Amino acid sequence: MLIIEITVSNLEFKGARYMGEEELARAHLYISGIVQGVGFRWSFVEVAERLGLKGWVRNLPDGRVEAVVEGPKDAIEKLIEWAHRGPPLAVVENVEVIWEEYKGEFDSMEIRWV
Repeated sequence: MLIIEITVSNLEFKGARYMGEEELARAHLYISGIVQGVGFRWSFVEVAERLGLKGWVRNLPDGRVEAVVEGPKDAIEKLIEWAHRGPPLAVVENVEVIWEEYKGEFDSMEIRWV
């Protein structure tokens, strides 16, 4: 018996992109609570990089933290789970997540300044 294995990378299907078997995604996050002045952005970048994600994070004038991240959807979901807790001094009240179409526009994870 002959078994042929085929691997398809960067398959595009119904707005989702796949790399091998991983679905690539993009999420826009708004995190509210005591999330500024507590190392949230620095910790966010560290966690995102460990998960292999790319994008940016920044403080907003209204006291929230905003972030856009891209990469494997399961890794983004792990980052969102972490964002509900944040670093030790943060008190997270809400994490709003807006799923967007993957664009692949980032080369790294960075902190942006308003």
